[in-house]
Amino acid sequence: MTKYKRLTGKQKAAILLITLGPDVSAQIYKHLNEEEIEKLSLEISSVKKVDSRQKEDTLEQFYQIALAQDYISQGGVGYAKTVLEKAFGKQEATNIINRLTSSLQVRPFEFARKAEPQQLLNFIQTEHPQTIALILSYLDSEQAGQILSDLPQEMQADIAKRIATMDSTSPEIISQVEQVLERNVATSLTEDYTQTGGIQAVVEVLNGVDRSTERTILDALEVQDPELSNEIKKRMFVFEDIVILDNRAIQKVIREVEDKDLQLSLKIASDEVKEIIFKNMSERMAETYKEDMKYMGPVRLKEVEDAQTSIVSVIRKLEETGEIVIARGGGDDIIV
Repeated sequence: MTKYKRLTGKQKAAILLITLGPDVSAQIYKHLNEEEIEKLSLEISSVKKVDSRQKEDTLEQFYQIALAQDYISQGGVGYAKTVLEKAFGKQEATNIINRLTSSLQVRPFEFARKAEPQQLLNFIQTEHPQTIALILSYLDSEQAGQILSDLPQEMQADIAKRIATMDSTSPEIISQVEQVLERNVATSLTEDYTQTGGIQAVVEVLNGVDRSTERTILDALEVQDPELSNEIKKRMFVFEDIVILDNRAIQKVIREVEDKDLQLSLKIASDEVKEIIFKNMSERMAETYKEDMKYMGPVRLKEVEDAQTSIVSVIRKLEETGEIVIARGGGDDIIV
């Protein structure tokens, strides 16, 4: 048994397929991709001998995980734990759930991600801002953005900042928050350490809010934490996002930026970006750009990235002054 515990997940999978036999294994293979089949086949081929104890343990563990997954589909992880504890005892139930969540990569608040934003808002709006930030950081960006938009304005910037500065959260805290939601909306429970939050998380959330909410939050963050606000703004729109601008906006950007910056920025740009930029130039200008880029020679990657950053800054300024519109998020971006 000690040796078995040291087996990797792939080794256990190989033993399971060997135990199930070629006919059943062939059916399982139909549900795997080529890479998974290749890795499993290699693992199976390297197995010298499987004793009866390993077979029994493998089948038992597989059965327990399948049973737990069935319970989860019926009533969430909390329900699965309750049933498994009655069947196998508290410690073994915990071990089964831990193996299951690890193998399936179950994330906290899985059920909440399937709930309506308004429903979640009703239950979390009176919670502490840190609790709200934790929950929002686990939701889909569009879902979290809608909730953030509907929260009181005086809370929005604070919660956005908490999401941006959030680091790893302990299982105990996650569990406590989930238990509160479980009592209200039957949310699923997990106990794994999960990396969440961070600047990218709040950027994704802000991408899901309406433009008015975004401006309110960023203006407030500019006062509270200028450095954080600037970092968020830089990530709100990246160079490759130029493809979402309309032709008029792209033409405006071309006129406003330095020729050298634009030529450098296109050095590593995607074909889609190049095509839309050249499409919005005169034929003569496009040919000149292509010729200049052809004879530009090697340049440092940092120079290209700096040029792209400079162009993104110009785009953000044009948007802030209302000269162009970056259409995404809420209804105030709709052009008619």
